[in-house]
Amino acid sequence: MKRRDFIINSSLASGMLLAPNFLRAFEKIPKNKLGHKKLVVIQLAGGNDGLNTIVPFRNDLYYKKRPRISIKPEQILSLNGELGVPDYLSPLKNLYDRGYLSIVNNVGYPNPIRSHFRSSDIWQTASDANQYKSTGWLGDYLDVFKQDAHMAIDVDNKLSLALKGAKTSGISAFDPKNLNRNTQDPFFKKVLQKHHKDTHHSEENLGYLYKQLIQAESSASYIYENSKTYNTQTEYPKNQFGKQLATTAQFINSHLETKVYYVSMGGFDTHVQQPAKHKRLMKILSEGLEVFVNDLKKHDTFKDTLIMVFTEFGRRVEENAGMGTDHGAANNLFLLTENLKKPGIYNDAVHLDDLDKNGDLKYAIDFRQIYATVLDKWLEADAKKVLGNSYELMNFI
Repeated sequence: MKRRDFIINSSLASGMLLAPNFLRAFEKIPKNKLGHKKLVVIQLAGGNDGLNTIVPFRNDLYYKKRPRISIKPEQILSLNGELGVPDYLSPLKNLYDRGYLSIVNNVGYPNPIRSHFRSSDIWQTASDANQYKSTGWLGDYLDVFKQDAHMAIDVDNKLSLALKGAKTSGISAFDPKNLNRNTQDPFFKKVLQKHHKDTHHSEENLGYLYKQLIQAESSASYIYENSKTYNTQTEYPKNQFGKQLATTAQFINSHLETKVYYVSMGGFDTHVQQPAKHKRLMKILSEGLEVFVNDLKKHDTFKDTLIMVFTEFGRRVEENAGMGTDHGAANNLFLLTENLKKPGIYNDAVHLDDLDKNGDLKYAIDFRQIYATVLDKWLEADAKKVLGNSYELMNFI
């Protein structure tokens, strides 16, 4: 392998080498004190249109604002008589009917930003709209507990900001076999040996790169060796999202120590000709989720897995001239697990007659309330230490 290819293409470069992981075994919180539950975060990148996902099909304003791109009543699968999903989201409806889905409406934050990159950063760092952070909320979680990189895995070839901490960061591992093979590369080994020799075994003098490489090698080996013995018999959809979920299921059903998994699905910036694009994306999402949940159910791991599906912002209520929707604000968020305290529709539906000055939905629930609840009630973490502030907890788990 050429050195340049190693640096550019290796998932280690994006996941480990760019993020600090100064870990010491004597500082770590014992893993058995972290609980056994898993969190799977799924980001719908681009800004999913929540109104055409969870449809207020009894509301005339919805059809008035969207005469061409609305989901017609005859295409709706009703959830509660007021809200429904398009018929192509029948796999999601199946999960809803089984009591595995909670839909939280009107999620957002004060002074919403309509830039993809900035709003994504806000969601991934749990910061205020006017605050800039270089660490993510899940990376901060790792920092609080001073754990190994493999305790949070981005099932991709790059590491999300959400998993980057100041001292500990997650690792990107879309292909555990390839990740492990990269750490066994002769160039990788030579760098390790050189730094090891140059630092004379002194912990205090270990170089930055050396520390990253040690942690990368250790995590890659752990992930590969502990997941290679399990092969799912479940057939996943033949698309990138399906592959990511299949890999995540492999990790979870292999009983890795990993607490957090991160998956991203793109394409949701539907400014033009939205109906066909959105339908295709929603089918991929819902079909993948149903297969994933069934796979975890079959191996008795779903009851200890919480899936959270979010997007960086919603879309404008009114359709645009290109048969699409522009960047909006508040949106819905999905939570899936086996023993939800409040399955179904968690809170009030959208208020289309009370929009903000830009014609967007107003938020009623700060997304950090959801994060705080997940940290406190699911991951058994001190949410205030992780998020830096106190937020009112919710009652979905």
